[in-house]
Formats: sequence, structure tokens, C-alpha cells
Amino acid sequence: MEGTAGRGPIGVRFAARYPLCSNAAMKDSAEDIVRRATAAFNAGRPQDAQQLCERGLARAPGEPMLSHLLAAVLFSKGEIAPARTHVEASVARRPDNAAARLLAARIARAAADHDAALAHLDRAIALKPQRDLFIEKARALDLAGHKAEAREAWQAILKAIPEHQEASARLGRLAWDDGDLAGAVSLLERATQGDAPASVWFDLGVARQDQRDHDGAALAYRKAIALKPDYAEAALNLGIALQERGDPDAAMRAFAQAYGLRPQLFGSIAMALTSASHGRLWLDEDALRAALAG
Repeated sequence: MEGTAGRGPIGVRFAARYPLCSNAAMKDSAEDIVRRATAAFNAGRPQDAQQLCERGLARAPGEPMLSHLLAAVLFSKGEIAPARTHVEASVARRPDNAAARLLAARIARAAADHDAALAHLDRAIALKPQRDLFIEKARALDLAGHKAEAREAWQAILKAIPEHQEASARLGRLAWDDGDLAGAVSLLERATQGDAPASVWFDLGVARQDQRDHDGAALAYRKAIALKPDYAEAALNLGIALQERGDPDAAMRAFAQAYGLRPQLFGSIAMALTSASHGRLWLDEDALRAALAG
């Protein structure tokens, strides 16, 4: 979830619609404030939503609905630590609320506290077993490095939802980690049937390249670059694939693109050029830099 950019003098417009300090506002119930804050957030005014929640919590510290919503608003703005404080306050007051547990798990995952994320998810699944919770648990297991459990979780999701792109992509990456290149390519090709992100196309390129399918790898890297024009690693790998295919001119263009995006890749480019079975030999570093820059 991404924050919304400002749209002018939000505070002035919002104050005109919702007089925060009026006597009526001071008498609003928590449900009223949550409703108004949710409307403000959905209308692209997260700061107004935050102010409403904070004012409500000043009157009723620890109120679980307000704490939950404020945590969601802060999380959308990337303010992980305060979001976690508020969602934990909500969970403390309502430990059997599955939605609060799910939010707490997502925030804990963002804070790289994978054990806490898994604990929240296990409780939420026990309370209300739903598809989104199982997907979140698979992500948490993956990030925590529990490969066997993550694989089982993603396999269960893919069995239930055969078109699930993320499950196919993650299982493909896990297969590649295990050295199962054929399985990795099959799963990653399956993942790219829809609108896959650049990272999935990159992973497919790597798996194909390891199979020495340089044409297929080049196609995947080009797709990754088309989706993410600043993808320097994809440009670098594209150069390597093109070089191994025996197309040194196209390889140099790809290497030049990678170098332009990230000059720190010069060492990797130089190594690729000197260690390849096809290509050109560069003995002068300055000449290579000039060729890449020109």
C-alpha cells in the first residue's frame, strides 16, 4: 500500500468540512471518528485521517479501533515503528480480532521481525482461516528463511489457485535455489503468463541462462528492462547472454546501458568481457570505460 501525495492545502479544506475542534466532534464516538478517518484516507488525505485518529486516542487512549486505523495509516506512509506501537495496542485490547492480527503481521514483517509476524498469522488463521492469511504466512516463511515450510505453503496456494502468479514465481525461485533448473524455468514461465513484474522476468532470464538458453534469457532480460528501464542488473546479464550467443556488438550496447545506469558495475562488465568464450578482449581499462561511456 502506497501513500498518496499531497493535493494542496489539505488541512484548510478538511477543516472546512470536518471541524475537528467543534463540540460536536468532541462528542463523536470512536465509530464516528473511524468512519470519518477512513473516508479521509480513501479520499487521499492520510494526514487528516491521522489527525482524526490521534485526537480520538487523546480522549480514549488505547481505543482498539482507532489504534488499528492509525496503525494502518502510518504503515501506508512507511512509518513502521509508530505503526507497530499502535497495532500492538489494538491487538492487546482485542487479541481475537483477525484483521488486527493480519495488519500486525504485515507491520512486523516490514520490521523484519519474522517470528512475530508468524505468531500473529498463526493466531489469525486459527480465528478466521482465509486465503489472504495463508498467502501472508507463505511470504513470512519465505522471508524468514524457512525454505521447506515456505515451499509447502506456496505449493498449497498454487494447488488451490493454479493461476496464482506470486506462488509460481516464488516456487520457481526456490527450485532455482535447489539447482532444479527445468522446474525453475517451468514455474517462472507460468508466472510470466500474466502481468508479471520485472523481477520475475529477471529470475526467468537467470534460470534460462543457467540452462544455456541464451536466446530465451535475452528475451526475458529485455522484458525486465522494458518494465523497469533502470534495471542495471538485467542490462548486465543481457550483455552476458548476448555475448555468449555470439553477438558482441549487441552485448557491448547492453553493457554500455548497464554502465550508464550503474558505473559501479564496471568490474563485473570487465570480468564478463575477459572471461567469455565469445567476445572482445580489452586490455586497457581506460579504453573500455570510454567505449562503454561513448
